Amino acid sequence: MIKRNLLVMGLAVLLSACGFQLRGTGTNELTIKELDLSARNAYGETVTQLRQVLESSGVKVYNGAPYKLYLADEQESQRILSYAGAGRTGEYQVSTVLNYDIVGDHNLNLLSDKLEVQKVFIHDGNNLVGSDQEANDARRETRRELVQRMMLRLQQLTPGQLQQLQQAANDRARAEADALKAAQKAEAETPRQSPLELPQQ
Repeated sequence: MIKRNLLVMGLAVLLSACGFQLRGTGTNELTIKELDLSARNAYGETVTQLRQVLESSGVKVYNGAPYKLYLADEQESQRILSYAGAGRTGEYQVSTVLNYDIVGDHNLNLLSDKLEVQKVFIHDGNNLVGSDQEANDARRETRRELVQRMMLRLQQLTPGQLQQLQQAANDRARAEADALKAAQKAEAETPRQSPLELPQQ
């Protein structure tokens, strides 16, 4: 018994040393301490839940923060996976895809990515109320997992990485501005042909 307990404790220490954490445990500590958060659906449940989790994790969420997380688009879909019992009962899958951008100084886009979460639920044609509840529960779980995954993505971003992304975005914007200026200069310096004068009849 003691040996088994020691083995379990040893495995737990080993896994924690590798950075492994059980889902729902540990900390949501972020190195980003200030963040501007907005969404296409400004009053949607995803952005509301994410704001609460960020604030409870010690992040100051306010307009005008150095970096902005913008939830650009959230698409939900549902499809049938399988049928059983004369087509009345079956498995359904609900999927949510969230596209997001991280924006820095001068409103430059630093990073664009997406998250996708799927949940399966049982639809019972003989119990429509219960099936609707199952579907709603699946959607809630999907949204909760979406927020958790977004927090994991944000945890992986350090101020140093964001500065590098900002520098790359600055360089890109400068190169585009220089290219545009050169094109405009070339166009201005190109002699324009005068319109042909047709002889009067």
